[in-house]
Amino acid sequence: MHYTYAVFKSRNDTISFAGYLKKLGIPCAVTSTPKQAGRTCGISVRFLTDYLDLVKKHFPQRGYSSFAGFFAGE
Repeated sequence: MHYTYAVFKSRNDTISFAGYLKKLGIPCAVTSTPKQAGRTCGISVRFLTDYLDLVKKHFPQRGYSSFAGFFAGE
């Protein structure tokens, strides 16, 4: 399974985004950010990479100013 991490600089935005994805029916989890993703708040939203296009489709509607990017993980 391949995962993608939505990386934020704010813990509040991370938790808010996870709740938003769950409301959309996208399975996800709040988890530790991989060290390779750089300096962040320490937690990220992890979801299956199969959902990446759907997540990107809905992402701009939310306007998270602390969003640092998507990171491909394992």
